[in-house]
Amino acid sequence: MKKHDVIVIGAGHNGLTNAAFLAKAGLDVVVLEKNSYVGGATASLELHEGWIYSNCSYVCSLFRPEIYQALDLGRHGLEVVPLQGSVSMMQNGDHFGSYHQPEIRRREMMRHSKRDADAAIRFDADLMKWCRLIRAFLLRTPPDPASFKIRDAMEFAYLLKRFHSLSESQLYEFIRFFTMSIAEYLEQYFESDIVLAHFSGGSIIGTGLGVYSPGTAYVLLHHAMGDIDGNVGSWGFARGGMGSVSKAIASSLRSYGGEVRTEAEVATINVAGGRANGVMLASGEQISAKVVVSNLDAKRTFLQVMKPADVPDKLLHRARNFKMRGSSGKVNIALDGMPDFPGLPSGSPLTLGHMHFTDSLERLERAYDDWKDCRWSADPYVDMVIPTQYDPSMAPPGKHMMSIFVQYCPVEVEGGWTDAERDAFGASVIDQISDYSPNFKDLLLHTEIRTPRELEAEVGLTEGNIFQGELTLDQLMFNRPFPGYAQYRGPVKNMYMCSSSNHPGGGVMGAPGANSAREILRDLGRKDTTPEDFEDD
Repeated sequence: MKKHDVIVIGAGHNGLTNAAFLAKAGLDVVVLEKNSYVGGATASLELHEGWIYSNCSYVCSLFRPEIYQALDLGRHGLEVVPLQGSVSMMQNGDHFGSYHQPEIRRREMMRHSKRDADAAIRFDADLMKWCRLIRAFLLRTPPDPASFKIRDAMEFAYLLKRFHSLSESQLYEFIRFFTMSIAEYLEQYFESDIVLAHFSGGSIIGTGLGVYSPGTAYVLLHHAMGDIDGNVGSWGFARGGMGSVSKAIASSLRSYGGEVRTEAEVATINVAGGRANGVMLASGEQISAKVVVSNLDAKRTFLQVMKPADVPDKLLHRARNFKMRGSSGKVNIALDGMPDFPGLPSGSPLTLGHMHFTDSLERLERAYDDWKDCRWSADPYVDMVIPTQYDPSMAPPGKHMMSIFVQYCPVEVEGGWTDAERDAFGASVIDQISDYSPNFKDLLLHTEIRTPRELEAEVGLTEGNIFQGELTLDQLMFNRPFPGYAQYRGPVKNMYMCSSSNHPGGGVMGAPGANSAREILRDLGRKDTTPEDFEDD
């Protein structure tokens, strides 16, 4: 039986990134995926004839440009087109548009509050300051606070050097930022209800918290620190849908000699003598390897594919208590044409970006209240995009595809999720959109609805959590996923982790996969081929 150098469990974008870097270093790598397609939650599927859906993840920003360049993903077909702004509709028939052009954006903000237009300059500068600081840590391995190793000491020295550049007041402000609610943070700058609501949305996406919950300010930062073509904070569409990201990485992997096996679900990581030495598939097939890497989330890794006897009791306890708290749903729609939005000027470019329909912090918090009571939000927060305006190849001529991210949708509802309950959840989203688009329902040709139940069953997102673990302060940096296990190494020799449960967290970023590959190559003594620690100064 052939023995591979490395087995990677799960062909999500982080698993593929990990495998591509290892294959580039000359290792014999195989990626094992339970589904018939690659990408996990970063996939493009034809779920209605002629329409390509980005059925889970739907926009691109966080993917690290350093990885894009190192794996030559442009040559493998990945192209990202920047979005042009965003808009929040208002119940009174007006709207707030955050335009891509700074001058137009300022004039639009002045329509709602001259004070907010001035405050936005300070807000943008402050947010970018924190983005630049945090971005420097994304492609680095967190130091272990309990370690006395030279490398950990040097990494702490690097952290101190970065923070030493801050003044005393800035350091205080930064620490405070991590513990603040997004409402409290934004109210330091803005006064207008619609402006507050518009900028709060990014702080609750994928998070089981509300706009008044401590810690949500950081989630906004997490979503703001990506970039497209060097424009920090920008978002974009991958041509062909988000599956183009995974397909490009898989193509890069294969160009280095790596292999991807689909319909190959891993049941167990094999361990002997305290070392991982392969896996057993659900089919019973045994596959051997010197190294095993899990791209599954922390709960699935330690509570499902590893045997309890191979995991320390303390780690099992931490895995059971790792916070997921799924809170999101997804609706994909095939449209017979472009919807009308009377609240926008005719031909407005704002339909080209993110579209929202919640105009106050109160409505956002009430949506969260429903989730806390195990109900989907009666008045949900949605992040809606129509990518076929940029990429007509995703639908037949003259038709459109709409991708809708929904907050909040609970892991469990009273009586449990059924197909009827799922459809009722989708209907509530459609009803909200139709309040702002009178011809919307007439254009519906096909609707695909995903609750946390579907997200977990199909792509393995435990509780439907898109970040594979809450992005709260107790689950960041050297606490992600658990203290003592933040450096991508598992509890047995030759076993590693590379999923979004690891630093720096969720989103289509690729950083956990790349960072894990670096640690594996170090342990294998392949320093000559180790990806360098990327720094973003």
